Parts: sequence; structure tokens; C-alpha cells
Amino acid sequence: MKLAILGSGQIVMDFLTMAKDLPDTELVSMFGIEAERAKMEGLANTYSIGKIYTDYQEVLNDPECDTIYVGLPNHLHYTFTKQALENGKHVICEKPFTINSAELIELKELAESKNLILVEAITTRYLSNYLAIKEQIPHLGDLKIIECNYSQYSSRYDAFKKGEVLPAFSPKAGGGALMDINIYNIHFVVGILGKPDSVKYLANVERGIDTSGILLLDYPGCKVVCIGAKDSAAPIRSMIQGDKGSVVLNGPPNLCDSFVVNLNGQESQALDKKVHPHRMYEEFREFARMIEAKDFTKAKDMLEQSQVVMEIAEEALAGAGIILG
Repeated sequence: MKLAILGSGQIVMDFLTMAKDLPDTELVSMFGIEAERAKMEGLANTYSIGKIYTDYQEVLNDPECDTIYVGLPNHLHYTFTKQALENGKHVICEKPFTINSAELIELKELAESKNLILVEAITTRYLSNYLAIKEQIPHLGDLKIIECNYSQYSSRYDAFKKGEVLPAFSPKAGGGALMDINIYNIHFVVGILGKPDSVKYLANVERGIDTSGILLLDYPGCKVVCIGAKDSAAPIRSMIQGDKGSVVLNGPPNLCDSFVVNLNGQESQALDKKVHPHRMYEEFREFARMIEAKDFTKAKDMLEQSQVVMEIAEEALAGAGIILG
């Protein structure tokens, strides 16, 4: 995979610390605005990135690049992904994939028409511990309750309260608690149960954006609560409860560091199946494999789940009166 990286923000910085461990990935270039040139040049020197661009068309015209990694703010995902696909590039797009499901469907159809791989960078789905949790589900009997709480106080919330609106809390930039961190909870649940029968979002809304909220998902026989907060903090954990046992994941679902299985009448068992200390390693290793093997079947499966998640998020935000973009 010959990768062009869009952006130089926090998620990209995190990715770069691990990229050296990906033997099938070459960092061809990095793109950003002119004001970020000095920063990008420093990153290029540190992480052996081939070229720096401030003109996106030059990135797209580069024959050495076959894949674009979109690590830009949420509201830019659709436009930059669409241009990449139109120019024959595979795309890895950071979460949330798009601002609404219509944009995602359009990108999905475009990728299919061009025979290109399009995937959402959502670590949860690729982590060995998450896959191991899914393997435990049949042992839990009939699922009854799933509770996910990802509450992490944001330093940007202090600025927000003072009147400064940064992208994390900007409706125009596709911010808010649900799209930023609760989206991981939704992926965690949808990967296990699929599409719910109903969706309801009880959000704390300030100046048009959700700073925290409780998402209720109704499944036949199983009720789900997904809590996401950027205005307050609490122990981060996810619990899956069945009539024969439970699974407890301590820590965020996008990390899946380790988990505990509690089966009725048996001793608790702590498990950790991770293969690399960095949470992004397994997803990018799989992205490289999919692109090299042209595994459109796997990419389609991933896209279908992303679409379900986007439809849930869209319905939740609409029900809470939140308009993004």
C-alpha cells in the first residue's frame, strides 16, 4: 500500500508513531494547508515521508500513490474522499465516515463503480480482542443488556464554555459527543447485534451541539445503552450481559485492551489477545492486505456496517434536533 496522508492532526500523529511497523505500507506523501508546511516537513523528516504537498490535486496526480488516508476534520471527509475515488485512488477514511448516510451511500457506489477499496478507519472492528469478545457471545446465552460508557472530559470543552468553538464542538465541522466518541460504542454494538429496531438519543445540547448524551438502541430481547460524554468523565467500560454470563471490557472500545469473561457458576477469566501495543496496527495491516488482494468482499462487509452505524447516528442526531454540516 503506497499511502498519501491527508492532515497532520492528532489522529495522524498517532498513526505515524506506529507506521514503521507496517512492512506492507509505504508513506509516499503528506498533504496539508500551507500554514502547516513546517510541521509537515518536520514529520516527514522524522517518519521518512517521501513528499509534502499543499495542493491536493498534486497528491491525486502522483502515480506513486495508490491509497489516500483521510485524517482531516469530519466535515471534509466526504469531499476529499470523493475526489480521491474519482481519481482512481483507494481510500481509508477516518471516523465518522461522513456527516450523513446519503454521502456515504454516494461514496460507496462510486467506489464500487471504480473497483476501488473504500473503508472506514475504525479500530474496534479489527482488534483481536474485539474479535475474541465476539467469539464469547454464544457462551453468554441470550443477550439481555449491553452498556457502553465512553465519557472523557475534553480540554476543548473549557474553551467551548468560554465561547470559542473548535471543530470538536462545531456543528458545521461535524463535531459533538456522538460523532466523536459515542460512534465507537455504536460500532462495538452493531458489530455484535447488527441494525437495531429503534433508536433514541437523549442529548445534552449546548449551542446546537451535543456535549454528551445517552443513545438507546432497541433489539429483540436485548436493550442497549451507549453513553458518550465530552463534558464530563467517568470510568470507561463496556458490559455485555446474557442469561448465562457476561463480558466486561475495561477501557474504551477503540482500544479493547483486555476483557473479563464471567460465566454463571465459573471463575472469572481475564483475556488479552492483542497482537500489537498500538490500537491502529491491526486495522492498517488489514487495509494493506485488502488493497493488495483486492478483497472487495471484505471491504463491502465493512462498508455495510459503516452504513448501518451512519444511519443510526443520523437518526439519533435528527431526533435530538442536532443539524451537522
